[in-house]
Amino acid sequence: MHRVKITDTSLRDAHQSLWATRMTTEDMLPILEHIDNIGYHSIEVWGGATFDVCIRYLNEDPWERLRTIRKEIKSTNLQMLLRGQSLVGYTHYPDDVVEKFIYKAAENGIDIFRVFDALNDIRNLETSLQTIKKTGKHAQACVVYTISPVHSIEHFVNTALSLKDMGADSICIKDMAGLLSPYVAYELVALLKEKVKLPIQLHTHYIGGLAIAALLKATEAGVDIIDTATVPMAFGSSQPPVETIVRALQDTEHDTGLKLHELFEVASHFEKIRKHKGFERGVTRITDMKVFEHQVPGGMISNLFSQLEEQNASHRMEEVLQEIPYVRADMGYPPLVTPTSQIIGIQAVLNVLMGERYKMCPGEVKDYVRGFYGKPPMPINPEIKSLIIGDEEVIETRPADLIAPGWEKGKKEIGDMAKSEEDILTYILFPQVALKYFAYRDEMGADEIAPILTTEIENTNINEKKPIKEKIIPTAKKRSNQKGDEEMNFAEIKELMMLLNSTDIGEIELEKEDFRLSLRKTNAEGDNKNKSNRTVTSKVTANEDDLEVNENIEEVVSPMVGTFYAAPSPDAPPFVKVGDQVDRGQTLCIVEAMKLMNEIKAENAGVVVDILVDNAEPVEYGQPIFLIEKE
Repeated sequence: MHRVKITDTSLRDAHQSLWATRMTTEDMLPILEHIDNIGYHSIEVWGGATFDVCIRYLNEDPWERLRTIRKEIKSTNLQMLLRGQSLVGYTHYPDDVVEKFIYKAAENGIDIFRVFDALNDIRNLETSLQTIKKTGKHAQACVVYTISPVHSIEHFVNTALSLKDMGADSICIKDMAGLLSPYVAYELVALLKEKVKLPIQLHTHYIGGLAIAALLKATEAGVDIIDTATVPMAFGSSQPPVETIVRALQDTEHDTGLKLHELFEVASHFEKIRKHKGFERGVTRITDMKVFEHQVPGGMISNLFSQLEEQNASHRMEEVLQEIPYVRADMGYPPLVTPTSQIIGIQAVLNVLMGERYKMCPGEVKDYVRGFYGKPPMPINPEIKSLIIGDEEVIETRPADLIAPGWEKGKKEIGDMAKSEEDILTYILFPQVALKYFAYRDEMGADEIAPILTTEIENTNINEKKPIKEKIIPTAKKRSNQKGDEEMNFAEIKELMMLLNSTDIGEIELEKEDFRLSLRKTNAEGDNKNKSNRTVTSKVTANEDDLEVNENIEEVVSPMVGTFYAAPSPDAPPFVKVGDQVDRGQTLCIVEAMKLMNEIKAENAGVVVDILVDNAEPVEYGQPIFLIEKE
């Protein structure tokens, strides 16, 4: 009998694919013990975007989430997704940081590390696999599946053989875009079983509707483990529903041994969470079905739509989807999975929004072309390479060989703000976001972070009412992830300004037509020569009346919604200061948007007259951020 084992993705990839990774630890807690008793091979609980979202949007410590889950799930293997040398971030990190992170993840509860590289460049998996083996945990290496002129069955089998030689304990076929058709699944699994002779696991997405058939054909070919999700978080861009697969294999030689009534009790819990929080069900739209043409994973489509919506350009989604295959071909046909999905996706967005291909290229795109993410499956289009990095040479070595050790440097930088080695790692991975989270944590106090509001919701797995706790971030401290949250109306702003009126305020101007509030602060003598202008409103705009008329003054505006950073990292000096002479093409700042750091450059030479936003301050599309007096 060939009994197929099941990995449940509900606590990681499923809600990342459908709910933007917004499920909290409190949502999970009431059902964890029940999930532990289902009989799964493993439960995917960590990695991917969960780490970033915890500190960026949920005000949760991802390490504490892992420890909490580990306390409740005692029998089943806990699994995480590790992005190779990128860990849970979007760039490569030094070897010493990779090693420290893996040891800490194992110490905090991870049993199985699923590790992949977006380019199938196995050099980027060396340190991860070696370290996982040293911890004594299970090292599952991925073959990232895609379709292109250079990706063949032979390529995938040869990659798996190389990973076996590097120490992989099992191989996962990672089909992040749901492109794997049923009969190709059968052929690929059969060849891997024959030639690699390691346990084979299949991870796919439902997005184009092929996933259930692909899993069943893979099962016939001898696949050992498959990934599924509970039905409220299945379908659409997520995984196939476990309930369907269990029923399909019931009373066959591949019977999973899982009990449907127990699975439905879990599903009932998450369905109530879904309804309570207004999360969507997984559905397959026409744009999703077009994955067979554009190959964009479902989660990436959701992110692209929200990113375009932030830029007031959601109506241009079809243009972006048409542009992505061209950018992917220019870049050597990388599989579209983090971080290459973000790299290709944002470049396509910028090509569309700028009205000119490769007019603006984020630092990550430039680093990809330079070879800092690894070797693309095909050489990059030489003309595009020249547009992006000019005559710079492309590196040939393993990218991490060029990265200086980072642990001691990060430890010194963060200092007393870090309460543990886990905090140091969080800072190294996401320095800007971590600083905000640590400041919030320190201000709120360990026992008061995100006060709990208890709501009575029926918890059907034990047929009684039990509170499900929802984190409510205090209004004054809340970092919103949605546009327009808690905007004040015009009357409220006017009332606020009456209260704020003092000798420190030189002028108050209220314009209802465009909802603009402008404060001009002056010194005690009323000297306006060195005034500092700041605009305070839900949509920030510069007020021309605050400036001396000077036709030579040029506004540099933000080309996107994001976060303004004056320096490349918290410990680095700012790119420019007021009074600095800048050249055409010189970097002025970074606007973090769509998970990437976008360098904003001067279009003309001149002198920086004013910087209109503060460091780490959110900026809107079209908002003035610099004033430059042109030469």
